[in-house]
Amino acid sequence: MEWKPRRKSGFRWSVVVATAGICAFIAHPAVLHATHEADHRYTVEGFVCTADGKPSANTEVLVKDTRISYGQTVTTDDAGYYRAAFHLHNDNLGDPLLVEVKGEQQHHKIQFDPKDLESERKIQVNFGSGCIVDRSAHPMWVWGVLAGVGGAVVLLVGMKVVRSQRKRAGKQEKGQSKRKK
Repeated sequence: MEWKPRRKSGFRWSVVVATAGICAFIAHPAVLHATHEADHRYTVEGFVCTADGKPSANTEVLVKDTRISYGQTVTTDDAGYYRAAFHLHNDNLGDPLLVEVKGEQQHHKIQFDPKDLESERKIQVNFGSGCIVDRSAHPMWVWGVLAGVGGAVVLLVGMKVVRSQRKRAGKQEKGQSKRKK
C-alpha cells in the first residue's frame, strides 16, 4: 500500500484563511487607527446630538490645541460620532484644548499620564445628549458576519463527518457481504 499525501481542499482552506482574517480584524481594530506610537498620539472623540437627542450627522467639529495653534476640523458620521487624532508630546500636557460645534465651545486641558507609554491618550467631548453609544462594542453587522462564517465552518465540518461515516458504513457492508459468500 502506497502512502499518498492528501491535498487540502481549496475551498475549505479559503474558508479557514478568511475566518482567521476576520477574527484578526475584529480582535485588533485599533491597528487600523494607529498613526503614531501611543505615547505621541492624543485622540479627541465624542458625539454631537441635536436638542431632541438625535445624532447630528455631517456636522463639522473644530478641535484645536490653542497653545500651539494646531487644530483640525473633522466631520461627524451618521451616528453623530467624530474623532480627531493629534501628534503630541509630554510637553503638551496641560495645553488648552478647544472643541467647537456650531458656535458652541467647550474648553478642556490636555491630560494624560506622561509615564504611561502604552495606554491610548484620549478625551471624550460630547455635545448634546441622547445619541451617545459605546464605541468600544463591535457593531451588530460584525456579529452577523461571525455567525455566518461560524455557521459555514460548522456546516463544512458536519458534511465531512457525515461523508466519513457513510464511507465507513459502506466499507463495513462490503466486508460483511464478502464474509457471507
